[in-house]
Amino acid sequence: MVTPQPVDLDDPIDRDHVVRIGLAWRELRRGASAAIIREQIFGSGPDAIEPGQMDTLDLLSKQEMWRMGDLADALRVDPSTATRAIQRLMKDGFAERVQAGADGRVVHVRITPRGQQVHAEVAERRLRVVSHIASQMTAIEREALANLFETFTNALDKVVDSSLSNRK
Repeated sequence: MVTPQPVDLDDPIDRDHVVRIGLAWRELRRGASAAIIREQIFGSGPDAIEPGQMDTLDLLSKQEMWRMGDLADALRVDPSTATRAIQRLMKDGFAERVQAGADGRVVHVRITPRGQQVHAEVAERRLRVVSHIASQMTAIEREALANLFETFTNALDKVVDSSLSNRK
């Protein structure tokens, strides 16, 4: 594995790369096609779900039950934000709270069968959209992009974790 190197913003090549990455990130977040892609993945009208709901369903689908604090940590949000997200999913019938053992104060949440169904449908649509995008690349480019996206998000997590540690 290659050792990561610090970026030198005084180096025109490094600076250009960082600027291009930042612009690409911006376009991913708010590109002209983002609304169309969101609709293709998350649906439209009364059956649509929000991307944040899918983020939560992605996690809920990975294990049988979650403690709210653990779910908030996994979502990288404040516990009150996770609670609101779960309340909305409960309202839509996608999640439910479950008492954990004899201590009524400990509450777990889990995905419901309806939530599993919606999650599977949206995950399949997401897979099809990303597959269509990826089909515009060679197999080598797809592998490189997958590796680079993983490296990018891991680095982003480190920055977030460092920022959160500095706040405490």
